[in-house]
Amino acid sequence: MNSQFELEIAKSIEILRKGGTLLYPTDTIWGIGCDATDAKAVEKIYRIKKRSESKSLIILLASLEEIQNYVETFPEIARDLMSNVDKPLTIIYPKARNLAPNVIAPDGSIAIRIVRDDFCKKLITILGKPIVSTSANISGEPAPLVFRCVSPEISQQVDYVVGLYHDILHEVKPSRIIKLNENGEFNVIRP
Repeated sequence: MNSQFELEIAKSIEILRKGGTLLYPTDTIWGIGCDATDAKAVEKIYRIKKRSESKSLIILLASLEEIQNYVETFPEIARDLMSNVDKPLTIIYPKARNLAPNVIAPDGSIAIRIVRDDFCKKLITILGKPIVSTSANISGEPAPLVFRCVSPEISQQVDYVVGLYHDILHEVKPSRIIKLNENGEFNVIRP
């Protein structure tokens, strides 16, 4: 990895550990993130986005093995779904745990995506905790596909803007979302 990449990881980790927020590139679109176990940091994200706390957030993890730390049960169907997709997939699991209460949906569920992106993977691995990922826009406005589409209203409110991939378009839309119920059945929420 190049020194700019390593420098951005180090600075981002420093911000996250202090309870700060990031504007960062994900494996889908530009996102706003923080340590998903820090309730005050999660609260900042809701404020920046002008989003109701009743609308839950997605968290990112670096590997499948980490999921069991944040949900009571990890159904085999989830592993099957993840192994059979060719694009980013977010799965909503029932009975979240070990996370900031305000990152968990009112019904106790949590939306989790395993990242493929090198920057996000390394960030999560070094931090040792999941990070929040929500589109870098004011709630109700279009999600930014590339950095130049991020509103100054967002970029000026986060604690740090990651200085990588400003000219790169990853995916052109947010991840697919599937919701699991406790019986292992699932519904497609966003195709």
